[in-house]
Amino acid sequence: MELKTKAYYRTIYMKYIVFINLLLSVNQIYSQDLHYSQFYNSPLNINPALTGIFNGSHRYNASVRDQWRFVPVPWFTFSGAYDRNFLPLESKNMYGLGVNLNYDKQGDSRLVLASLNISGSITRELNKSNLISLGVLVGAARRGFNTNDLTWDRQWNGDAFDPNLGSGETFNLQAVNFVETGAGINYRLQKHSRTKIDIGLGALHLYQPLANFYNVEDQRLPLHLTISALGSLQLGKNFDFLAYGMHQIQSKYNETLVNGLLRSYVSRKRGKELTVDFGVGYRTNGSLFPTLALGFSNWYISGSYDIDRTQFNQALSNNRGGPEIHLRYIYKNVRPLTIRKVCPIY
Repeated sequence: MELKTKAYYRTIYMKYIVFINLLLSVNQIYSQDLHYSQFYNSPLNINPALTGIFNGSHRYNASVRDQWRFVPVPWFTFSGAYDRNFLPLESKNMYGLGVNLNYDKQGDSRLVLASLNISGSITRELNKSNLISLGVLVGAARRGFNTNDLTWDRQWNGDAFDPNLGSGETFNLQAVNFVETGAGINYRLQKHSRTKIDIGLGALHLYQPLANFYNVEDQRLPLHLTISALGSLQLGKNFDFLAYGMHQIQSKYNETLVNGLLRSYVSRKRGKELTVDFGVGYRTNGSLFPTLALGFSNWYISGSYDIDRTQFNQALSNNRGGPEIHLRYIYKNVRPLTIRKVCPIY
């Protein structure tokens, strides 16, 4: 049998440690929930009350994040979402309806979270500048992993690595299915299309389902709370300042992210608007993520790169991080003037 190098066994050890930590996290009080630095570009994952809250009729979002591929325990996340709003002529309310698909895969164990959620919202226009929205979410989710490509410390026979030795690990389940539930509230204060702020509170895992790989009683996914603020301020004819903040709380764990961007209007010609956004974000573990975005007409694409300064990342990769890309398209229905109703969101 070919002898393995020290670097090889160091890699095996790190894979093993990370995998065990992930399993313990899911089995106990953590949750393998989605993790976007540009959280504001995936609104249906923040708060179901943001469903349909945009200037337009139909909104399409796609998000991709790739992290830690160098460890190697790659962490890949994808989200695809569609939502729209309805403006009944006889109603004083606006309604939103959306669907959101999430897929998250981690490491050689292929620890996967897949979910398909439907969200709905109702928005009440208090006056021209103040709106309040309520939203709910329901969906189906699945968590699972595969041990075929994993190596374990018990497969070291004292002299060399022996893949024929057993892992010594036993799992009651390798996949679990559960119902996802959520709710949220959002308040919008808007002066006009370029000066506004959304402040919201979203809650995920309202039902707190069982999602364990071991048969352990009373170990449920804890409630996941998200407090968010998404705002823009017009600085002049051709510049805006965009500011985003989010604080997440789940059991005794919490995280805060903030991001500030300067938007420049390269072209303001109707139908051919062109904007460039650039700035930097910060996460409470000390990580930074510079961000660059381009908007053209109804399209918007934004990219960032995490400079991860966690102790785990510094020890292994000298602060290498991961890219994140978001793509959005908004379509606006044109209504005949005879049945036209002005959308309160702009």
